[in-house]
Amino acid sequence: MDPVADLNHWMMTRGRCSDDPVEVVSRYCATLVDAGVPLWRVNIGQRFANPLLIAWGIVWTPDGSETYDVTHARMLTDDYIGSSFEYILTHQKPLHKSLRGLDRDKDHVSYLEFAEAGGTDYYATLLEYGDGSLHGCTFATRDSGGFSPEHLAMIEASKPGLSSALEPMTMRKSTQSLLRTYLGDGPSREVWNGTVRRGARKTLDAVVMFTDLRGFTAFSETAGEDAVFDALDGYFELVVQSVETMGGDVLKFMGDGILSVFVISTPQERNGKCRQAASAARAILEGLLALNDTRREANRSPLDIGIGINVGRVSYGNIGSPGRLDFTVLGPAVNAASRIEGLTKTLGNRVLATAAVAHSSPGMFTPRGSHRIRGLSQEIEVFGMIEPTG
Repeated sequence: MDPVADLNHWMMTRGRCSDDPVEVVSRYCATLVDAGVPLWRVNIGQRFANPLLIAWGIVWTPDGSETYDVTHARMLTDDYIGSSFEYILTHQKPLHKSLRGLDRDKDHVSYLEFAEAGGTDYYATLLEYGDGSLHGCTFATRDSGGFSPEHLAMIEASKPGLSSALEPMTMRKSTQSLLRTYLGDGPSREVWNGTVRRGARKTLDAVVMFTDLRGFTAFSETAGEDAVFDALDGYFELVVQSVETMGGDVLKFMGDGILSVFVISTPQERNGKCRQAASAARAILEGLLALNDTRREANRSPLDIGIGINVGRVSYGNIGSPGRLDFTVLGPAVNAASRIEGLTKTLGNRVLATAAVAHSSPGMFTPRGSHRIRGLSQEIEVFGMIEPTG
């Protein structure tokens, strides 16, 4: 019986259909150990296309396994530069390195750390996927004899099965991550689960929040391109982080405007979702104070915003042409939230909300009277958020 052949068969059949990378990598390593390969630590790194993350992976040890993500920023640090992953991806060939007699001034810190933990030998090699992309895996041992040629041959012979099992996982993870990055949690789940037909939608209750950057048109006409993008990045990061921390989804960026929703799944959630949206708005105001302090220190002009919050029935789903779709929310409740945000320019409150939202968030709002807004036949009562000081 050939254990590597059996391992490849399992990886190409059951492993390929698995959606559990920890299970796959754990079985892979355990089988090699049973076959005599003295593994102590294995790191399987997978690259994927994502504007925020560049890779993910699984680290196995005899005590257990864990997954990790790698940001683009991390690839520019000493964690990656000079590492075995950089070597094999740059030179496109394996690396076999003894962990004995290392040079503290020349060898990468990862080798030094493995050696200090008892590592004796190290091997890094490539996985190649069907699309031609290259990925890395590293193997370390504490065995006094290190890795023999036979051990390395078994590792190389087992790579087709490992690639076969991990490639579909990486593709699914990459697709889901891209959907999440561009659509948000809720919409990405809808699209992933099959809500992709033009006109496919559902009607539900939601808290809708519009956020707008004040004076952006004038600012963009006078400021340089770098200054404009720096301001937008800081503003977008603040709003997205605040909304997502409070359980909402940012559906879209519309120039300097941001549309967010807090979906209400059951009637019992209504008040809680209103409070979450109000808390997100307050977190944005608090974060804006800190952001503007940083901008002033850098001799940049402070930013100002307006936020409108409403709750009601919305249509949630796909809209567009046969060749280009957009996932959004539509309906009178959405329009009212947008119009309420517009009132912040004249009422002097940076956050305005309807009565239902304000009454669900005691102590956070004060009445600002009834006002007529375009699209509604009757005046609507609005409440201004009591703003943080600082």
